[in-house]
Amino acid sequence: MTTAKVWQLVRRPVGKPTPEDFACVEEQLPPCSDGDVITEAEYLSVDPYMRYRARQIPLNTTMVGSQVARVIESNNPQWSVGSFMVHYQGWRTHTHLSREFLQTKGNNVLPLPDMGELPRSLGIGILGMPGNTAYFGLLEICEPKADDTVLVNGAAGAVGSAVVQIAKIKGCKVIAFAGSDEKVAYVKELGADHVFNYKTTNVGEALKRVAPEKINCFFDNVGGQFTAEALPHLADFGRVAVCGAISSYNDDSKDIGAVTLTSPFSEATLIWKQLRVEGFLVYRWSDRIMEGLEKLKLWILEGKIKYRETLYDGFDKMPGAFIGLFDGENIGKAVVKA
Repeated sequence: MTTAKVWQLVRRPVGKPTPEDFACVEEQLPPCSDGDVITEAEYLSVDPYMRYRARQIPLNTTMVGSQVARVIESNNPQWSVGSFMVHYQGWRTHTHLSREFLQTKGNNVLPLPDMGELPRSLGIGILGMPGNTAYFGLLEICEPKADDTVLVNGAAGAVGSAVVQIAKIKGCKVIAFAGSDEKVAYVKELGADHVFNYKTTNVGEALKRVAPEKINCFFDNVGGQFTAEALPHLADFGRVAVCGAISSYNDDSKDIGAVTLTSPFSEATLIWKQLRVEGFLVYRWSDRIMEGLEKLKLWILEGKIKYRETLYDGFDKMPGAFIGLFDGENIGKAVVKA
């Protein structure tokens, strides 16, 4: 019998999550029967969206998330012992995947792409969901053209840093915002034309100065006040990809269906500038997963895309790594090594 360590959500977070919202328990896994697989986590992801999901999942259940996992026991011919996969079974060291589950359409179990000499942790980073979020969100929703001006906030994070570089590959002028001077320096290394620390900069004044031609594409990871200040600087027919809203994830009044009296999206601005604003989830392009990952890997190997990880060592670090996202601890992808 295999024993798994599992981080459960035991208390609904109020505001920023705290360590007391989580508890680590042990769980005995079922035996590996015909068609089943048992995996062991190698790298686990922490992402801002998990704060929103913490409003929704039942208490005393496994905290959601993805991981790169190694198959340690298999009675399934499609998964050999020693092979690697990416799955979304949450914050747990070991996972039992039944034959029925593995046969279910949309189970979000994928073979880890061939990484060559690149680290396997990239399978939950630039060569995983965050990378594809940047790739499809920018190219399919913002539809950048050469010489367009692209605005990216959260630009030092896993998604934002990829957006910056893809926009440069496409020949765009890139204006980026991040949350510390260290992050600003990193985003400059990625090739952004103008980078600002949003904590010490007036967003509107900065955009007025460096984008007199106005902004064609806005990849929004932040929402809230930043978005309200940025929208007036978009060009007519500008495109906005709403990827995330980390500024409001800790505000439980900003839930799906919640009625609020304030919005960062001015109706007058949207109408008179004829803006196109579109929210999205990367799973929209689930039938094109490998297209994005193969292109991103090629750009990495060609030296056109750089990546960075903030690595936490040890499964016990899961809550702290997650909470650190809201303190701006990570540059690039935050990853926990089990």
